[in-house]
Amino acid sequence: MKWFERRKRIEKESKRKEIPDGFWIKCDGCGEILYKKEIMKNLMVCPKCNYHFRIDSSIYESLLLDEESFKAEDENLAPSDPLRFRGYPEKVKKAQKKTSLNDAIICGQGKIEGRDIEICIMDFNFIGGSMGSVVGEKVKRAIQRASGLELPLVIVSATGGARMHEGILSLMQMAKTATALNKLNAPFISILTHPTTAGVLASYASLGDVIIAEPGALIGFAGPRVIQQTIKKELPEGFQRSEFMLEHGLVDMVVHRKDLRETVNILLGHLC
Repeated sequence: MKWFERRKRIEKESKRKEIPDGFWIKCDGCGEILYKKEIMKNLMVCPKCNYHFRIDSSIYESLLLDEESFKAEDENLAPSDPLRFRGYPEKVKKAQKKTSLNDAIICGQGKIEGRDIEICIMDFNFIGGSMGSVVGEKVKRAIQRASGLELPLVIVSATGGARMHEGILSLMQMAKTATALNKLNAPFISILTHPTTAGVLASYASLGDVIIAEPGALIGFAGPRVIQQTIKKELPEGFQRSEFMLEHGLVDMVVHRKDLRETVNILLGHLC
């Protein structure tokens, strides 16, 4: 499918997700006031400073996969309240209404240039993309399907880390997903978007055969503010951003959003 047709679909999806009312949007990178329709056509990337606005899972689906090729799995899985955390059920219902998702990730099969893949895409709009029992279980099942069907696996991460409302049950998902990946017999490409932090980064997000990051994404376990307060020292410029992580070997490449699909397709051609 040609890019201009793909962008039409992306623009349509963008209109119903977290885009402010009105004709203009302010860039968080350079402060420039941008015409909203133009920034949508540019895949939600600022033409002035290259700042990558956060986008939701449905737009990444449109961006990466062949038209109408995605077939969702495990859509019925939804979080419970194992710790009876005050206000958690209400927070979940609010997030479900806001995003039309049961939890902070979509998983299933799709195609990239006709090649079958297993794919998971996290959604930061659902309680900060936090990983609870459902996210961990869906990722584990996706890994197992990729192994069983001998399909390459792609995971797009956008997360603030483990979900505190589920306590140790959230932290358990780190070991569960990492153990499942250890048995994976297919290529795994991990895509890190802004932000990818804490428990998710410390588990499946950093275990890809190839790790790709979008420009300027915040990537790290603890946040830079916490680290600076702990070590009582000034941090280097650009600390924990994609380019800093590339320089220090945590990621393999930094790829502009418009080149993600082509890059993943080329990598899969080599890895498969």
